[in-house]
Amino acid sequence: MNPKNPDKLLAPLREQIDALDQQIIKLLNERAKVVVEVGKVKQAGDNPIYVPERERQVLDQVRAYNQGPLPDACLEAIWRELLSASFALERSLRVGYLGPQGSFSHLAARRKFGASIEYDDLDDIAAVFEAIHRGHIDLGLVPIENSSVGGIGETLDCFLGADARVCAEVLINIHHNLLANDPPEKITKIYSKPVALAQCKKWLAGQLSHAGKVPTASTSKAAEIAASEPGAAAIGSTLAGEVYGLKVQFENIEDNPQNTTRFFVIGKHAPKPSGDDKTSIMFTTEHKAGALTEVLDIFRDYGLNLTHIDKRPSQRANWEYIFFVDVVGHINDKNVAEAIDKAKSHCLQMTVLGSYPRAAEVL
Repeated sequence: MNPKNPDKLLAPLREQIDALDQQIIKLLNERAKVVVEVGKVKQAGDNPIYVPERERQVLDQVRAYNQGPLPDACLEAIWRELLSASFALERSLRVGYLGPQGSFSHLAARRKFGASIEYDDLDDIAAVFEAIHRGHIDLGLVPIENSSVGGIGETLDCFLGADARVCAEVLINIHHNLLANDPPEKITKIYSKPVALAQCKKWLAGQLSHAGKVPTASTSKAAEIAASEPGAAAIGSTLAGEVYGLKVQFENIEDNPQNTTRFFVIGKHAPKPSGDDKTSIMFTTEHKAGALTEVLDIFRDYGLNLTHIDKRPSQRANWEYIFFVDVVGHINDKNVAEAIDKAKSHCLQMTVLGSYPRAAEVL
């Protein structure tokens, strides 16, 4: 190899890349033609555009077919955008999330569904459930729990009177970033949601202790304010920086780099088994000693793993609680169905919120 004349060596390699790109584009468009036909079949039968178990199958196949050198995560990101374009070809897919734009819910929605579909940023979590109920959106994305602060009460409460089903889950790492157009030494105020400020407390104390901390309703609102105020910064997502035109001055400033939020994708359709599923249930027990233990023992006796349990006031009577649990397995699985049927005899009320593919990885 002659480092003094790299063009002679690079030219044939670039020609190979160009030829391969042509083949890739041709194959992608051939795939797209098949997707259009799939869309026609789905619309004729009023079938859902987003099918979680099929998404899981496609992504599992991508990982299984991959022989490198590209890592699985790279190919999965490419295929998620390909799936997003496929949704748009089949029929416009509309997804609602807790806004405003640039929120971590927006980020989770983009990572899950890509850039080719339509998005609605809604004012609160209840509005996402209401939009599903009215048919204004096809799917909604709502936070259900955070690894640092626990269950999201507003989301749990919305399930009490909702007709939405859980059809998928999404896991994303919550990486906070300092967003500002002024250099750090000129920053006098830092805006963000109180939880975000608390999650970056150690970093802020060590790096920007002189700057005032101002709470806002959301990390997105913080970015909007910081974009128009000299000497101001925001703590938020990289997406918020893109939306509001702020530079990322420091990345990943959270005190706990493992901080993860789990989101539910809610809709009207019930996914079929994927082979690796969860089932979310809410129930109220009878008013007697040991009632909760009796319900949980049933799941144990059927060999079912409970991966999450939470509770919320029933909003009907003082000291009455609704319990939320996640069970590994699908409602169509014999042991899951039998356990739920048996547990109902110890409950005043039990509702299956949905069975859905387990999130394979953190996005």
